[in-house]
Amino acid sequence: MSQIFERRLQALQKAEHHHCLRQIRHGIEKEGLRVTADSHLSQTRHPERVGATLTHPYITTDYSEALLEFITPVYQDIGATLAFLEELHSFTLKQMDPSEFLWGSSMPPVLEGDDRIPVAWYGTSNIGQMKYIYRQGLAHRYGKAMQTIAGIHYNFSLPGTFWSLLQTLANDSRELIDYQSEGYFALIRNFRRYSWLLMYLFGASPAMDRGFLDQHPDGNLPLESEGDSTQLMPWATSLRMSDLGYTNNAQSSLNICYNNLNDYVESLWQAIHAPYAEYEKIGLKKDGEYLQLNTNLLQIENEYYSPIRPKRVTRSGEKPVVALRERGVEYIEVRCLDLNPFLPLGIDTVQARFLDVFLVYCALQDSPAIEEAECQAIARNFEKTVNEGRRPGLTLEQQGQSTTLTDWGLALLDQMEPVAALMDSIHGTGDFSMSIRQQRRKLNNSERTPSALVMNTLSKHNHSFIEMSQELAEIQSDYFRQIPLSQSRIDYFSELAQQSLRDRQAIEAADTVDFDTFLAQYFAD
Repeated sequence: MSQIFERRLQALQKAEHHHCLRQIRHGIEKEGLRVTADSHLSQTRHPERVGATLTHPYITTDYSEALLEFITPVYQDIGATLAFLEELHSFTLKQMDPSEFLWGSSMPPVLEGDDRIPVAWYGTSNIGQMKYIYRQGLAHRYGKAMQTIAGIHYNFSLPGTFWSLLQTLANDSRELIDYQSEGYFALIRNFRRYSWLLMYLFGASPAMDRGFLDQHPDGNLPLESEGDSTQLMPWATSLRMSDLGYTNNAQSSLNICYNNLNDYVESLWQAIHAPYAEYEKIGLKKDGEYLQLNTNLLQIENEYYSPIRPKRVTRSGEKPVVALRERGVEYIEVRCLDLNPFLPLGIDTVQARFLDVFLVYCALQDSPAIEEAECQAIARNFEKTVNEGRRPGLTLEQQGQSTTLTDWGLALLDQMEPVAALMDSIHGTGDFSMSIRQQRRKLNNSERTPSALVMNTLSKHNHSFIEMSQELAEIQSDYFRQIPLSQSRIDYFSELAQQSLRDRQAIEAADTVDFDTFLAQYFAD
């Protein structure tokens, strides 16, 4: 344990500094596909009774019209975050066609080709068209199948008082926001060093339907067949985060290792403006219709796939990269989490409390810059864990030395235990230490991991991936439909839906220029 970590932890243990950890803020973004009773993607429009996807603050769509995305408000209490997420599910399922269900697995259901993966529609406004064309660009660049993979994003922020305390301990005289941004980048670097652990503990997509490969044949993994329709990797934890999922050869040239805010912003800025030959071959337009927003390496910042992102809430019309450059990092977004198909929400409080401990540990621990050799080792560790994380005796690279995943994971949990104990003391609970114990059991017995539970369920019940996922989807969708919502909550969500429809109409009516002009102005600003 480093001296920096010890000194920071000791300071936080003083009662007058407990508020620095009590005021941690959370938000969750959770995706889920609407599917039919025969495990196909829904072909219906997003239910209008739920609201307008362009303007609803909490219920929207991600890539596909069938891919629901639930976004919670920000809460200090993770229990309140999950309670709101459950209400969003309950309200939405009650408005959906009763013959449709919410798919709880990260890997998609039966896919029938790109024509049967409807791209999300956001109305006729310029900004709505931009969101639609961006998604069309993703289809042309990567194929639609990859965009149907679902997951959870865990948003996490530490209060300014936390960063102010660390800045005082470091005797640093910069502006607080500059120190805070640097602190978040230090957290991100440590997250990248240790994120393989999250994939082992929470990866839940070791199997998928064979049809996915027909639609997305680019992955180069040694898959095995289970029955007629299921493809799997016996020791995998997360095919979603493997070469079959959110990886991208074009973006590998960016080589972003998060050593500072300026380099990160500059790298993204260059990528958004750098022509890319393969995308130029696609073309910008065909028969007068846009195929993509531009032919550059990235259409916009959101196209950059990463297990974690530094974030700042943007102002109206502001680009995310500009918000970061002008006002620094406000929070981080963890993006590598699979949906746990055995949990109705895909996540629970035990996992969330562990994530809090893990992220606080990453913020407190010393975090030197990542040089090229370590950057490559980080990528190899992550890849090995998603592809074969449960393989007995699997070794990873730790500071140039070979170590088993199990030994390194247990050592990390040992180092996190005082963080969990402190957070228990602050919150008057034992839940944070309990979350560590739960993860320790997984490291001592890989059969307790979600990925092993998926594999065992397939084997025990002689199910295909589709059969298992459909059965769980129906059980969990019925669960959400049966949750009683008070009349006041029904009225609240109904009014939000109606207001979002009015807001979308207002945006459409307010447009004063054609789309070509709007897009040119957006990229010129």
